Amino acid sequence: MRRSAPAGRRGGGRLRLAVTAMLAGTLLLTAACSGGGDDDKPSWQGGGNGSGAGASQAPSAGPKLSTVAVTSPATDATSVELRSEVKYNSEDPQNTEVTVTDAKGKTVEGTLDKDGNAWRPAEALAWNTKYTVTVKTPAAEGKNNTTTSSFTTMKEPSDLVRVTSFLADGQTVGVGMPLIMKFGKAIPEKYRGEVERRMPVTATPAQEGTWRWISPTEVQYRPKEYWQAGTKVFYKAQLKGVKLGDNAYGRSDLTVDLKIGRKMVMNVSNKTKTMTVEEDGKVIKTIKVSLGKKSTPSASGTMVVMEKAAHTIFDTTDEDPVNGYKTPIDWAQRVTYSGQFIHAAPWSEGVQGRSNVSHGCVNISEALGKWLFDRTLMGDVVTVSGTEEKLKNGDGWTNWNMSWEEYKKGSYLKN
Repeated sequence: MRRSAPAGRRGGGRLRLAVTAMLAGTLLLTAACSGGGDDDKPSWQGGGNGSGAGASQAPSAGPKLSTVAVTSPATDATSVELRSEVKYNSEDPQNTEVTVTDAKGKTVEGTLDKDGNAWRPAEALAWNTKYTVTVKTPAAEGKNNTTTSSFTTMKEPSDLVRVTSFLADGQTVGVGMPLIMKFGKAIPEKYRGEVERRMPVTATPAQEGTWRWISPTEVQYRPKEYWQAGTKVFYKAQLKGVKLGDNAYGRSDLTVDLKIGRKMVMNVSNKTKTMTVEEDGKVIKTIKVSLGKKSTPSASGTMVVMEKAAHTIFDTTDEDPVNGYKTPIDWAQRVTYSGQFIHAAPWSEGVQGRSNVSHGCVNISEALGKWLFDRTLMGDVVTVSGTEEKLKNGDGWTNWNMSWEEYKKGSYLKN
């Protein structure tokens, strides 16, 4: 007969089995919950080299809040120039809004360059005024992402430079008319390029052109070719608060809106002693002329009508007290600073078309002097050819008396 194990021994066996199972479970739990590095992690927790199909990915990050900051002008900056741009940082520039307000809370007009992260005022800001900048991007993660900054513009300086335009709104001028801007004091060379940048010219239809410095106080603009007949021209000087010298600033802005008339060109030939008048490419009149005699020759070159007077007096006695003269003149049209005019000269009508007897002017008859005077505009082109003397650049509006390549050299904006 088989003997049974004692009860104590049977119970002890079951106890050993339970302890063994519990220890094994403890070891598995320890292996799963502890470890010194990635190599100790099971593959299903992203550790070790496991990459089985059952591996899960780490949870993705939530939406990131875009941050903004004003970088220029610095917060609470003072003496800021009137045309300074506002620079900012943004992680979402295409959806960033920029608002600038003055001390009264009025919004300042400006343009936003989202690619360059810059806001630029449409006009000069006011002197000695506090402005507040607000930069904002769309809310993210329930937060309103907005920043503000303030700055104060410079006080009005004592040295302000007056800027004036020779032409005014509403004028109609000839196809050779240069745009002329003058300054109340000399502009040093290092500031001239910035002045040109601040004086944009818009022509409709569009035409290539450039400014050229005639002197430290005067700059003129012409297109590459004569203005197209009927062109609308708009130009502006955005110079208020712009530095025009070491301690000088522009006093104000100005704009001019004008029109180019029909194309009229007067071609004077010393060889034939005639003036051929062309309008829009067609000859409308041929006029007999008398030019300057050998001792006082007319200048050959390309000029424009600068000034018109129906009746005036030529007085040269101040320049030449001995041989000077005072003579009443009708239908005078100035083409040079030095005194070359187109005008009626009834005393030379008998030789007009045959010989030269003037002091350098273009003489025409009384009747044709009025006919021409009634049809010309300031800025109409006059060419004289075949005389003993050449026109000196600068003796009048001689913008067309040089090539385009030569003319461009007078600009401080280098392409």
